[in-house]
Amino acid sequence: MTTTLPDESILPAGAVLPGETMFLDDTARLRAATAFVREHDSATLLPLLLPGLCGPELESVAARCRFAHVGLLLFPSDAQDLRGRLVECGLAADTPAQPSVVVRARLARRHHRDPAELDVRILRPRVHGPAGERRVVEVFTLPVPADSDLEPIAAHERAWGHEAHLAFELEHPDPLALHGLCAVLARHGARPDGGGYNPHEDGTVLYFTTPADAACGYRRLELYAPGDHRGALAAHLDGLDERPDSDARSAETLLHLLTGAWTTQALAAFARLRLPEAMEPGAAVGTRELARRTGTHPDSLATLLRYLAMLDVVAEDPEGQDGFRLTPLGGLLLADSPDSMRPLALMYAGPFYRSFAALDHTVRTGRPAFDELFGENHFDHFARDPELADLFDRSMAASSRMFRPLPAHPVITAAAQAPAPRTVVDVAGGNGELLGRILTAHPTLRGTLLERPHAVETARRALDAAGCGARCDYRSGDFADVPHGGDVYVLSRVLHDWDDDRCREILRHCARAMPAHADLLIVERLLPADGAPSLATAWDLHMMCNVGGRERRADQYARLLADAGLELLDRTPLPLEAHVLHARKAPA
Repeated sequence: MTTTLPDESILPAGAVLPGETMFLDDTARLRAATAFVREHDSATLLPLLLPGLCGPELESVAARCRFAHVGLLLFPSDAQDLRGRLVECGLAADTPAQPSVVVRARLARRHHRDPAELDVRILRPRVHGPAGERRVVEVFTLPVPADSDLEPIAAHERAWGHEAHLAFELEHPDPLALHGLCAVLARHGARPDGGGYNPHEDGTVLYFTTPADAACGYRRLELYAPGDHRGALAAHLDGLDERPDSDARSAETLLHLLTGAWTTQALAAFARLRLPEAMEPGAAVGTRELARRTGTHPDSLATLLRYLAMLDVVAEDPEGQDGFRLTPLGGLLLADSPDSMRPLALMYAGPFYRSFAALDHTVRTGRPAFDELFGENHFDHFARDPELADLFDRSMAASSRMFRPLPAHPVITAAAQAPAPRTVVDVAGGNGELLGRILTAHPTLRGTLLERPHAVETARRALDAAGCGARCDYRSGDFADVPHGGDVYVLSRVLHDWDDDRCREILRHCARAMPAHADLLIVERLLPADGAPSLATAWDLHMMCNVGGRERRADQYARLLADAGLELLDRTPLPLEAHVLHARKAPA
């Protein structure tokens, strides 16, 4: 396949002719980019890129997006060559790489090549800014071995630097902010220059060319917005030459989405085969040795690991040998690690995976697919299977990062500082993970846990092991049995299991049990009011399919609380896109 190079007469001033690329050095370009990242910040860079941007408008833009990286495209001969260049520039040689969807598509269009021929990867070795800020150099790589037919592409790209850019990342992306920033950039002379959505990292990229009078050597600017913002992307790409390829891009995006089920099962297989335990985080282990340790088929294992490397669950040996090491992401699936997410992987790839295959039944009838598939609701089904019940309880505890900050909530700390001992009542408290955290953080508090009989025994053992069992009472029962006289009541990830009528009933049981001074804390994910991408939207589908429940917006919870004689006072964000809602009895 041949590549058409630019006519010499249209080369920009100062550009290096393609025939002179032997004098260009990828290491020198990488070193210059690294130094640039270390020396600049948003407030000084933006006026250079966009002359005329100043005053309050500059302050507003600089506050919304931070200078994140310099991007450049390199052409190492192989993995060892790339590693040497990174080391020479003082960058981490073991930085993980993943496929680059956007740059690969741009190169393919520019050089009339099949994207499958271009193994473009992206890695982001870390660099510190002038005030110690964490930044990166965004390195795109296209391996070009000696005598490869890709050499003309490398020559052209080095000469023109199409992919070299400065990037600013939106701190809190939302559709309105993204559209507003695009309008500001356009007003100051920036013009759309492509972009795309990368499903491998769930991020949206908008490229711009800077105005002709920009006082900076980089002529391209990137806005990076974490998450899926393809609405803003479509408006950004409108009228560009990239539009005719929109069908192809859409088809590629859809294919990536359709393979989501494969990712679920690949992660579960990784966990079930105990591969995380057989690997090492600091050094690569050969595939055949891993196969021996885990009793697996070497070639099949290698195929699985290559797929997981694409997801950054494992990393390939940077030395180019046939080996893999465990990444921090993959380490979350270690069975014995604190807050292991292994039970979640097994649950989502097990019974919940099976029920999702009948999602159309739920959409058609309004009834949970789980009930249709297993002949009973999931609470009863799990209760009659001790192993499954234990897995479910452990999967709930695996999301404990969600409520790590809860012991520091003002309601909890006020109860702990009261002159007389106060009691926290955890309603449907599972295996006691949350109550244990609260009691461990505050030795003056007492606890009461209400749960089903089998869960009560599990919680009793867990809280005894945590050293706070002596300060805890246990009640076996249902929501109608909410204990009276507590000081703080907690409903953690309970209400989303039920429809509105059942939620009102649960809240009324709590309200009847609560003294006038008592507080109620509700931990749930909240649906966004503006339709922005959210974990809550995904869990809304999950709850509908498996238990007949739903996620809700804050105002919907406020109405349910009001129906039960309670008043929503405030809400506080928690990790994993959760919130804690604080309510009390409404004034008479």
